[in-house]
Amino acid sequence: MSGQLTDPRIAIVGSGAVGCFYGSRLLHSGRDVHFLMRNDLEHVTRYGLRIESEEEGDSHLSPISAHGDTKDIGPCDLVMIALKSTDNEVLEELIPPLLKDHTALLTLQNGLGNESFLAERFGTERVIGGLCFVCLNRISPGVIKHVAEGRVSVGEFSGLPLPRTHDIGLMFKHAGIPCRVSHCLMFERWRKLVWNIPFNGLAIVSGKMDTAAILADRSLRERACSLMSEVIEIAGCCGHELPLSMVDEQISVTKGMGAYKPSSLLDYTTGKQVEVESIWGEALRIGMAAGAGVKLLQELYEEICSAVCRRDCKSG
Repeated sequence: MSGQLTDPRIAIVGSGAVGCFYGSRLLHSGRDVHFLMRNDLEHVTRYGLRIESEEEGDSHLSPISAHGDTKDIGPCDLVMIALKSTDNEVLEELIPPLLKDHTALLTLQNGLGNESFLAERFGTERVIGGLCFVCLNRISPGVIKHVAEGRVSVGEFSGLPLPRTHDIGLMFKHAGIPCRVSHCLMFERWRKLVWNIPFNGLAIVSGKMDTAAILADRSLRERACSLMSEVIEIAGCCGHELPLSMVDEQISVTKGMGAYKPSSLLDYTTGKQVEVESIWGEALRIGMAAGAGVKLLQELYEEICSAVCRRDCKSG
């Protein structure tokens, strides 16, 4: 499975904000990209995809190779998975029609445990992890609002980077997407959780607040900083040393986002499933097993579980 991916046929499984944004950039750069669409199929088939970005300018792509079933896409060389981790079980049906002997699976999902899920079902040798550092929202059918950032990190689930890993990195770079090939995927996962755990979580439990409102509230800002410090300590106990200077760096980055609503907040407010276990639950369990201090993370996890339960009881 170390073969190259110099001119891959690509399937995007999970064509929400993340899948559409990166898929469209790859398509625009000349790649052969096919989108699995569950919600916007008819609209995108007729009108294409539109990316609105103050940083990079707006773009419109049409026609788009969009399909409602992976059987209609057929075997590909690279499958990019951008579904919410709460939908992982459907991958057992969606992925097989896309596979051939050397198909690589690149998950762009949030949190921990997604690579293991894929490896157990489709083979460790196929799995690559990708982390997207980007602020995006889907604002209407076929329309994605790009707020900030966009860089990606990719790494093999098992072992050091292979020729295909570097090919993926070059593919993203040629599409105008900054990409880092990592020698340690889990280091990158914990690095992203330093931001995701506090800001996605506090946005929900603080009363549906955006990032600017969190930073403007002294107690919430201090809580975010304390949570980031604890996540850094947990990562260290797991063998992934992250500098405490990341706290100030992440505060600075978050200021630049403006009044950004994290994806978990949007899922919460629209009644969708929240990625509670992959973002907070799995990190908590791993931290406890490593003997790390997890008091703040456990409190946040329990608050999020309660908030989601209350929401679901009201809607049910």
